[in-house]
Amino acid sequence: MTRVLTAERKEPVSGTTRSVVVFLHGYGANGADLLGLADPLGEHLPDTLFVAPDAPERCAGAPMGYQWFPIPWIDGSSEEESERGMRSAIDDLNAFLDALMVDEDVLPEQVVLFGFSQGTMMALHVAPRREDPVAGIVAFSGRLLSPETLKDEVVSKMSILLVHGDADDVVPPQSLPEAAEALQEAGFQDVFAHIQKGTGHGIAQDGLSVALAFMRDKLGL
Repeated sequence: MTRVLTAERKEPVSGTTRSVVVFLHGYGANGADLLGLADPLGEHLPDTLFVAPDAPERCAGAPMGYQWFPIPWIDGSSEEESERGMRSAIDDLNAFLDALMVDEDVLPEQVVLFGFSQGTMMALHVAPRREDPVAGIVAFSGRLLSPETLKDEVVSKMSILLVHGDADDVVPPQSLPEAAEALQEAGFQDVFAHIQKGTGHGIAQDGLSVALAFMRDKLGL
């Protein structure tokens, strides 16, 4: 039984939806945390609807926020609880994406997943295992979960932009080349990377500019 994700949204500047960006927030945050990016991005993506779901579980490590799944070294959960939570969240996110595309009458190739931290982990895990490829994934400050299983489980391949701050003390910067290597070994040919100099666990202006150019390109703008 999947859980229905609550989402906030920012309508297209033009009033017409021709593409959708789905923001997937990090551990302990909520959808609104990333939806603010819709204002600077929307000027350059006028036909894009921005949608930002809240993760399905309240966060033990940050009671006002949400989590896609527990993180043992932060909240004291067990590995089994973390894995079970992730499996459930994968089902929830897949159901959300399916419903979103029906409701907005868009195809997968009109959708970009934009993740941050734990949201990046979800995007990089879910999208390659879906039947049809999305337009692309923007993956900030996260890592690729279960890289050893990707090659055998990949169903669809899409363009991926990996972005990380070189001063990130939450998710190590080394996570970027590790993800890139595993993706390329699994057959992903369009994997791009950008290092945010002097940036910690966050989204800097240079990273956002690269992400915007990537999204415009993959959405055919």
